[in-house]
Amino acid sequence: MQDNKEELSLKDIFGLLISKIWIIIILGAIGFVIAFCISKFVMPLKYSSTVSMYVKSNANKKEEQNVNLNELNASKSLVTTYIVVLKNTSVLKEVGNELINSIETNDNLTEEKIKKCFKITDDGTIDPSSILSCVSMQSSNGTEVLEISATTKDPDVSAALCNCYSKVAPGFLVRVVGAGSVETIGEAEPKYSAVSPRTKMNCLIGGFAGAFLAIVIIIVADLLDNSVKSADDITHKCDMAVIGEIDQFGTTKKIKGETSTSAKRYTILDPDTPFYVNESYKAMRTNITFALAASTSKNKNVFAVASANPSEGKSTTAANIAIALAQMDCKVLLIDADLRKPVQHRIFKVNNKLGLTNVLVQMEIFEDCVKREVIPNLDLLTTGTKPPNPSEILASDYTADVLSGLSQMYDYVIIDTPPVNVVSDAMVISKSIAGILLVLKYGTTTYEDIKEATRRAELSNSSIVGCVLNGIKRRAGAHNYKYKYKYKYKNYYSYGYGSSGKSDDSKPTTAND
Repeated sequence: MQDNKEELSLKDIFGLLISKIWIIIILGAIGFVIAFCISKFVMPLKYSSTVSMYVKSNANKKEEQNVNLNELNASKSLVTTYIVVLKNTSVLKEVGNELINSIETNDNLTEEKIKKCFKITDDGTIDPSSILSCVSMQSSNGTEVLEISATTKDPDVSAALCNCYSKVAPGFLVRVVGAGSVETIGEAEPKYSAVSPRTKMNCLIGGFAGAFLAIVIIIVADLLDNSVKSADDITHKCDMAVIGEIDQFGTTKKIKGETSTSAKRYTILDPDTPFYVNESYKAMRTNITFALAASTSKNKNVFAVASANPSEGKSTTAANIAIALAQMDCKVLLIDADLRKPVQHRIFKVNNKLGLTNVLVQMEIFEDCVKREVIPNLDLLTTGTKPPNPSEILASDYTADVLSGLSQMYDYVIIDTPPVNVVSDAMVISKSIAGILLVLKYGTTTYEDIKEATRRAELSNSSIVGCVLNGIKRRAGAHNYKYKYKYKYKNYYSYGYGSSGKSDDSKPTTAND
């Protein structure tokens, strides 16, 4: 198995995001709703007021009517210095004291309002840091005008805080800086329209954040996902021939006598099976004949169909391959050798009283156990009585003799075996078959599963003639009935088949094992 570094192109990422667009929309909507709820019900309303002060560079030139450029530049420079000074703790404490004292003269200002907006210390004064967190200062458009804005939970407190700053600042600045002067331009008025929270902006940010989170999750999940999703990747990474690709099809239905998670197993004979699926199996049978021709086994027309793990579609695939070969006027025998979990008798709706087990333990003869002509040219040998030792029965010499005899009676003998990574049943019959056709499920089987299946096959001297990528999920409405099959031999033989068309089928679900 080759370890090739996988790279995602912009086209791959775009296609991935389009295929998961509903996840992005849903998480974006969730982010939007969360942001709306927080803005409406959690974040407090805040109100802002502003006072402006004009900074002069020279306090002794008030009488002069003409102000030269140098003085204006000096005033702008002083604004920056004043902002630093006004954020000093001493100034903040003085502003806080002025704010508390103004309760007596300001009818709209109360002690309760101040406590709602600021942290009160043990000595009854306002904590300077809580004042600083509510105040912002800046030069108005780069001019010599200093703007002081206050944003609190109460509009009257915001206006009062600005006015307290305008009273404290001039004398404090002249005394500390010793240069220039400050004149207040009007008074701050309370504004009863809340400036925060900005619900619309917060909702947009929440929506974009949710969508971005979804995109990150989708891309990371795809990078971490090691499941098979491409026939080309299987060929390059695993050096394994891809015999066919089967799209997801059918509808999920409960089968009588099975668990609620069981699904109806559709064959290409079902009227609801899409045309492109039928054509995929017909194309696959051509590649199977080439694959078997390259085998060195004496029974070149006998092969097993297995999967790496349970519920990957190997039984349905085996049944459909058998039907496709029978439709080619070949005499075909399908054997259900999954002695632990038989399925074929349900697919073809026949009884399972007598079958393979009864023949292998020599309790019954083949003619009494085989179900003839379940469809024209196709015979079926079900599992029969459930044995206590499946692997031992299949590994017997008599099993090899039976398979050798059946290879003379039929054009093709297809054996439905259990998953190779779970039990060794498919491996113990390796000497009697041309090889194993491995069924891989799109988005479920991982490359580690393929590697383990290949390792087990090598240990038992079994040959994996190729694989089938089953249950391929395509975008809704994009069943472009397009398939390419590539077969690659180690001795450099290569075969190909291609066709294209279109189907209107839009009901996806594949039949599991």
